[in-house]
Amino acid sequence: MSATPESHTSDQLLALLQRFSQAWNQHDIDTLMACMADDCVFHATAGPELQGTSYVGREAVRQGFALAWKNCPDARWLDAEHFVQGTRGVSESTFCGTRASDGRRMEARMVDVFTFRDGKIAVKNAFRKDRPAL
Repeated sequence: MSATPESHTSDQLLALLQRFSQAWNQHDIDTLMACMADDCVFHATAGPELQGTSYVGREAVRQGFALAWKNCPDARWLDAEHFVQGTRGVSESTFCGTRASDGRRMEARMVDVFTFRDGKIAVKNAFRKDRPAL
């Protein structure tokens, strides 16, 4: 029987967010996916839908995550701060990267809002300031 979300402490979920954040900076898709629930969802920062492009299910989320590095091969998320309250969490960081499409540098503050289930990330909803490329 799997544990309920309430059985995971805030410290355990904070450690999960720290591991998740490090995996983004290491461009480590396997560790990212190990942090995600089987029926995970990722709402990207942009796209035609109300919540940006939504990737539903492990394979779609994996592909959506990989697009960040395809679009900005040197992408980094700096100065990350995390907090957890119950089954929800937030990470705030500075996104930096060079766009592959035109070589222009991006730098903007962002937040990810998470929903946890069974000690993993069930939903990652990303928000980023709409700042022009540098």
